[in-house]
Amino acid sequence: MGTPDYATEIFKEILKTIIEVPLLVTQMDKAVGRKQILTPPHIKNWALTNNINIKILQPKTLKEKSIQEEIISYKPTFIIVAAYGQILPKEILDICPCINLHASLLPKYRGASPIQTCILENDALTGVTAMMMEEGLDSGDILGLRFIKAKGKNVDTLFNDLSSAAAKLTIEIIENFDEIKPIKQLDGNATHCVKIKKNNGLFDFDEDAIGIYQKYLAYTPWPGIFLQNGLKIKEMKLLGKTTVYTETGTIEKINAKSIVVKCKQGSLEIISLQAPSKKEINSVQYIRGKRLEIGSKLV
Repeated sequence: MGTPDYATEIFKEILKTIIEVPLLVTQMDKAVGRKQILTPPHIKNWALTNNINIKILQPKTLKEKSIQEEIISYKPTFIIVAAYGQILPKEILDICPCINLHASLLPKYRGASPIQTCILENDALTGVTAMMMEEGLDSGDILGLRFIKAKGKNVDTLFNDLSSAAAKLTIEIIENFDEIKPIKQLDGNATHCVKIKKNNGLFDFDEDAIGIYQKYLAYTPWPGIFLQNGLKIKEMKLLGKTTVYTETGTIEKINAKSIVVKCKQGSLEIISLQAPSKKEINSVQYIRGKRLEIGSKLV
């Protein structure tokens, strides 16, 4: 059971083994973009493109008895769940061991956005947890862990690293399941992260540079980071971290292909940006068009 490319990587790894996968359960096709083109989930698209001969089920809800009966008819030994996008009802959880691959070191970052939250918190390490699923949110017993370095990585790089780790961990757990002694999570240490919304990308230069930069790493490409006026920062680098400025948001330096902007503490080198309804352009080209110079507020 899985939907995005994170699940696809795990699915691909399982298919390389002798483990039989009789059924793929994923979310329904969704209308995407301005033209609302009906688009299949990543994992379904990959399966069809690669002529994977496996039944694909796309239920609106897992609470339907007919869906539950169909899953039962395959007599699964395990149900592997990776970013599926629906809560599994007790009737599904009772069929067989349901193993979830969660992209954090549980009980830290239970919930919908563990990868982005790890980046926002500037954690040195993160990882993948394989756990037995229960009715609580990411609260089941731990079967295994894989650790990954997180410092300085953007969401795409970390996502790829975690997908690869999760794929390998899944095989280890399936092959050694009978010898594993599950460990209970310490609920008192649990933290939660929520689903990301577009307005999470809003920022102001009256923040510390390092915090803005972590937002950039976590939220690029979606939802991106942007100022109140809608100006998106498309590419940037973290410069100074310690200098305290009063005139935040002003241009400190103009380079050949970038500008440096003051933050509350520290500064950022901005390479490219995008005004509302415009194309992405180089930051120097942008400020010239706006007739901004050193000391001007970036608007």
